[in-house]
Amino acid sequence: MSPLLFLILVPLAAAAFVMAGANARLTALAGSALNLIFVLILLAFYRTGNGGGYQYVSSFPVVPDMGISFTLGADGLSLVMLLLCALVTLAAVAVARTPEKNPRWFYACLLFISAGGIGAFASIDLFFFYMFHELALIPTFLLIGIWGSGDRQAAAWKATIYLALGSFVLLLGLIGLYLIQPDGMRTFDLREIIGLADAGLLPEASWVYLLLLVGFGILVSLFPFHTWAPQAYASAPAPAAMLHAGVLKKFGLYGLIRIAVPVFPNAVLEFSNLLLVLLVGNILYVGYVTISQRKLDWMLGYSSVMHMGYIFLGFAALNTLSLTGASLMLFAHGLSIAALFALCGEIRERTGTLDFAELGGFAKPMPAFGLIFGFAAFAAIGLPGFVGFAGELLVFFGAFVGGDLLMGVSPEGKEIFQLNSYQVATICAVWGVVISAVYMLRAYRRIFFGPLNDRWAGLKEISGSARVAIVALIVVMLVTGFLPGLLIKLIESASI
Repeated sequence: MSPLLFLILVPLAAAAFVMAGANARLTALAGSALNLIFVLILLAFYRTGNGGGYQYVSSFPVVPDMGISFTLGADGLSLVMLLLCALVTLAAVAVARTPEKNPRWFYACLLFISAGGIGAFASIDLFFFYMFHELALIPTFLLIGIWGSGDRQAAAWKATIYLALGSFVLLLGLIGLYLIQPDGMRTFDLREIIGLADAGLLPEASWVYLLLLVGFGILVSLFPFHTWAPQAYASAPAPAAMLHAGVLKKFGLYGLIRIAVPVFPNAVLEFSNLLLVLLVGNILYVGYVTISQRKLDWMLGYSSVMHMGYIFLGFAALNTLSLTGASLMLFAHGLSIAALFALCGEIRERTGTLDFAELGGFAKPMPAFGLIFGFAAFAAIGLPGFVGFAGELLVFFGAFVGGDLLMGVSPEGKEIFQLNSYQVATICAVWGVVISAVYMLRAYRRIFFGPLNDRWAGLKEISGSARVAIVALIVVMLVTGFLPGLLIKLIESASI
């Protein structure tokens, strides 16, 4: 039996204990901490030599005639995503404030999201890869609709409609991928599908790739299917926003890297210009919309959408450098946005508002809080020293060489070079870094500097488990930022 099954069962068992009457918060913390320890053990014993590949593999036939098996396994990229899920889950539970209404269901929903995310990242069989993600979406809707704030019902329904549409299109794509396989060889096992593609036994089914791109794209909030995300994150309780924006949102890009890169590389290149236009919309259009926001939660929601454009750029360039950078950014963005939503939740709990016009001067009563927020903001911008900087750098370099420079001849007969679509998109992405710095530093100034309103004079510093959890996320971003090779070695050993 694969030890990965243990990672899935722990949060499910913890949720069962919570529902049975155990202390909800302590049980959720214990289960989340146990999972993090176990992921670290799996990382310690993972062998990156000889190409790495899938390890800790186990398979249980479910519907053998259809090629469906409950197959678990992890390579370097999977383990990086499992580490992200374990870190964010523990942080989300640690910062959670036990609600008065149905507290057991609240913590159980957090644990169900964690189990779904872990199951998706650990699944080699695409049927269960899809099903585990759907398992995680249900408690997400409940957390927003029941324990959210603002117009939470509208936000929950809007997210439900968009994500249900994305899941349906994705399901059609996975069914299409199954049907284009040769008779008698059809399977959902990703390893076997890649083997068929390498052997030239799969047709050039661009329509399947387009279905996967649209389905995964809606789940990731690819422009113009992005409007559900900011409202959902603004209305969600902080732990739910941390888990969805930090972990579940990575499912779509992880799936594209896992499936489209090895199976449909020609289709990715064929429709690269379409994707480049859309991802530039994520970076520039959504970036400018982010600058115009007047509330911290909405700003963070739009910033999360914007940063998906960088990862899409790494995917679209389709070379080792860019894909490594995109994978690194999945991890980096997950940690930084989780830390920022946790801090956003702390501000909401203390003040009851996130409107920039009502905030200001918080550095005086809460200097430690301001320092922690500053580190999280710098990590989100991609400041050197944080892991996001390494990821962005790899994406930019990889994307800029994603296509050859176009050579032409001037009227005078001299050879000239013209930028291709990859280089234009990369230049737009670099400008997006400036946009990120503008909205994040403006938010930092509005919250922590300027005159202090008398009603905020008694604000308390962040303390206890919330402080430890957020600082731990920042420490991980710094350690992996100064030593990115720790993650890059794992990613390069992945079965992409």
